Amino acid sequence: MPEYSYIGKRMPRIDSLAKVTGAAKYTADLKFPRMLVGKVLRSPLPHARILNIDASRALRLPGVKAVVTGKDTYGEKWGVFRYTQDQMFLPLDKVRYFGEEVAAVAATDEDTALEALELIKVDYEELPAVFDPMEAIAPGAPLIHDDFPQNINIHVHIEVGDVEGGFAKSYLVREDTFTAAEESYFQGEPYAVVARFDLDGNLEIWMPNAGPHMKAKPLSNALRIPLHKVHVRKIAIGGAFGGRSEISPADFICALLARKTGRPVKIVYTREENTVCTRQGHSMIATIKTGVDKTGRVLARDVTC
Repeated sequence: MPEYSYIGKRMPRIDSLAKVTGAAKYTADLKFPRMLVGKVLRSPLPHARILNIDASRALRLPGVKAVVTGKDTYGEKWGVFRYTQDQMFLPLDKVRYFGEEVAAVAATDEDTALEALELIKVDYEELPAVFDPMEAIAPGAPLIHDDFPQNINIHVHIEVGDVEGGFAKSYLVREDTFTAAEESYFQGEPYAVVARFDLDGNLEIWMPNAGPHMKAKPLSNALRIPLHKVHVRKIAIGGAFGGRSEISPADFICALLARKTGRPVKIVYTREENTVCTRQGHSMIATIKTGVDKTGRVLARDVTC
């Protein structure tokens, strides 16, 4: 029996001491001189056209240093995968889901930032919405993105071998439809991001992340700055569960506010924002048809999801 150094042994976590003593620093713990507080104004509607955004009253509030909207962006779109680049960091024409980012403010303190959000007036034209995936892809359903017919972002068809022939030879064919509910990740810390620019235009940004390079490229594209000037800093993470890898609109918004004000900016989500407005495990409907012979060996399978 081989003697292993690690397998089967009780090994202490290398980060446990820092975390149980409170020495570990998370994004929300970061403090810099002259740092501002960022807050995000979100859509109260699931689908609506943006007619006008008036931030004049918010900008007159003492302590408010900047307000950003979709007009402050280059209109770049992003997505988790290269073929799903359909989401905007701040929308220009309409909102497409409840809680979508519409505008953001940077102020000297949290109370002022929250008050400023209440002073931003947004005029909406409410549009028909869809809440069920099967209804969304039905002919005539309201389009969430005008350039995606039937609300289908991408259709992938993969076929290997003679599937229909396999079903024809099968002793038994069974077809089932399975559903999976949306999953909301609940990390130990709510999402937070801190961004600042130096005098040479380099962006330094901290956020709970499990993939710095997956964050840097979209930020470079959206902010129109060279990739080598984007420095994504790794910091302690209070849990991930798959929700700390891809870019978040908060990352871009925080960087945009930092560039506009010339000062460090910190955005910390509330628990409600963390649950509703961050990337979650999406719901799924899958129909699986399987054909087997008399021994139970699978001869064919068709999966639609």
